[in-house]
Amino acid sequence: MLYFGIDVSRDKLDCAVVDEQGQRVKRARTFTNDTQGVIELIGWARAVAVDQPRRFVMEATAAYHELAATRLHCAGLVVSVVNPAQVRALARGLGTLSKTDLIDALLLAQYARLAEPRQWRPTKPQLQEFSAMLLRLDCLEADLRREQNRREQAAVRGSADCVMASIDACIEFLRGQCKAMRKTIDSHIVANEGLSQSITRLRTIPAVGEKTAKRMAAILGANDFVSAKEAAAFLGLVPIKCESGSSVRGRSRLSKAGNPKVRASLYMAAVVAKKINPDIKDLYDRLCAQGKTKMSALGACMRKLVHLCYGVLKSDHDYVPPEARSS
Repeated sequence: MLYFGIDVSRDKLDCAVVDEQGQRVKRARTFTNDTQGVIELIGWARAVAVDQPRRFVMEATAAYHELAATRLHCAGLVVSVVNPAQVRALARGLGTLSKTDLIDALLLAQYARLAEPRQWRPTKPQLQEFSAMLLRLDCLEADLRREQNRREQAAVRGSADCVMASIDACIEFLRGQCKAMRKTIDSHIVANEGLSQSITRLRTIPAVGEKTAKRMAAILGANDFVSAKEAAAFLGLVPIKCESGSSVRGRSRLSKAGNPKVRASLYMAAVVAKKINPDIKDLYDRLCAQGKTKMSALGACMRKLVHLCYGVLKSDHDYVPPEARSS
């Protein structure tokens, strides 16, 4: 097995390769980050690893890694897209303090050898479009809130009429854009039966509203999770313990490794769910009775919600309350 580390930037791809013992096999190469460059990279990799299995690893770098990852996958090669923070943690563990494109490529190759991350697969086009629409709506709503805050501050200061008119025009424009994007999202859902069924099924879970259902349908549909625990970890909802020996007893906290927008949506859903969802209410009451803090119990409720969302989609069945399950 040969391991190829690809350091991705906007304009180029720096590639290094190591063997199973971590020794460099060939001199590192640099390719352009475009279609022709990726084709040349694939040809070079096949020439280096004749009749040998190959694994490629690159970091998630906004949208710049997507072309190379997709082309490698379509060429029948095993490619993984990993969290940059994990690779930097490996660098610190190995005592590698310098950071250059070549060093990063070598680190990625070593990470591939040591961690053997899961194979990446491209998201289905309809889900990719849906996720992009949700992201755009998030950005528009954030811009709208900022302009509304600016208007409030400008009114308090007694700003000139021209300033207030400019802010009002921006607010009106952003409201129109938000409304148009919501209509586009709804039309996309109606046009995709599988996505529509997933959202409808998720909404059978008490406290899972429209926004949370859309986000969870996009995430659970776009990622091939093997378990509900893995989905919760992806969203940053697993507890991180801080204990060592007899003296260190830090408070557990959520890893917060995933999308903060989704976590915020799940938090609000959990606040409601602890009152109206029988599964979540039972969990929350039990943890509070055991002496857990309210925030710790809410974190567990957020994880439970992810498990319920994963369960209804995996089983292709609507949510069933506890009393109906036992009968």
